[in-house]
Amino acid sequence: MKKQLFRLASLTSLSLFAWSCNQSDPAPKGDYIQGVFVVNEGNFSQNNGAISFFTREQTTAEIDIFNTANGTTLKGGVQDYVALDATGIILVDNMSAGQDKVEIVNSNTFQRIATIGAPEIENPREVVFGTNNKAYVSCWGTNADFKFTTGYVAVVDLVTNKVVDQIEITSGGPENLVLNNGKLFVGKVSYGGGTTLTVINTTTNAIDKSISFENAPNPIGIDADGKLWVNDGIKVIKMNPDSYNADATLSLGSDATKSASNFAFSPDKRTVFFVLSYFDAAGEHGGTYKFGISDAQVNVTTPLIKRIFTGLAVDPTQGLLYAGVTPSFAQAGYALRYRADGSLVDSVKVNVAPTGFFFK
Repeated sequence: MKKQLFRLASLTSLSLFAWSCNQSDPAPKGDYIQGVFVVNEGNFSQNNGAISFFTREQTTAEIDIFNTANGTTLKGGVQDYVALDATGIILVDNMSAGQDKVEIVNSNTFQRIATIGAPEIENPREVVFGTNNKAYVSCWGTNADFKFTTGYVAVVDLVTNKVVDQIEITSGGPENLVLNNGKLFVGKVSYGGGTTLTVINTTTNAIDKSISFENAPNPIGIDADGKLWVNDGIKVIKMNPDSYNADATLSLGSDATKSASNFAFSPDKRTVFFVLSYFDAAGEHGGTYKFGISDAQVNVTTPLIKRIFTGLAVDPTQGLLYAGVTPSFAQAGYALRYRADGSLVDSVKVNVAPTGFFFK
């Protein structure tokens, strides 16, 4: 009996200790706490986009975790996914007008928290978290005639899970977003005709500046020295994000028929990876390259990887380069993992048309 009482007392003490630790530092619960999330855009005509997931040690992915957690698919093409703490935001673009939406989920369990649909959200493109429980979503708007005159950035309050403002950007189709020190830099879709980079003050939600470029500007991100990089056609420009002056312009070759895409920073923000591609009668061709933020020129003669990808990102934890491969829009795609020197590690089968990655 004494032994049983001692064991009971010991178990009680251990339980109280564990309870105390949990009270001071609660661990998140869920199946998707750490790992790699793959944004699969899907086939637009079939509305079959999905988010796939695997841990860094796995070579097999869960193909559609939103469906697993909620018993229903996303019912559209997936444009973007980001997460901050326990909040995840998925952008869904349905082929039918008025069916686009933002899905807000618990990022650890992927269970739905809220849905924001039309008319607040139409043709969403990219999302970033701001301060004060806000998120910003670039939207093409209704855009029924593809003239890109109805675009805006939707401001989402993540306390009420509602759109509280729409900042009009009525030329070119708002696309890529970079947030830095209270400024939101908004790029334009490459085929929308717009050539200005819009700067939004996130304190007032007013447009502070429109910066002109030769082509549709694509803000890439902020480097280790605090400089903003912007893709402008067949070149990249390093800018001061405060004065908007250009510090350097690097050519990505002289062939204007080629296009640069899928830019991604290394974990230390000193190297930029990108895809340079072109089309001919046989399809799309090209390679994957890189340059340093202090380089005077970009080597586009020798690719890092002799193939193109539909998505590119670098895992900030391991430093591996993740690349999306889309064999066709009628079959599953793959996430390939590469070392920084361009050597292949392995591949993971995911869903249709992998175009983006999020690491947690």
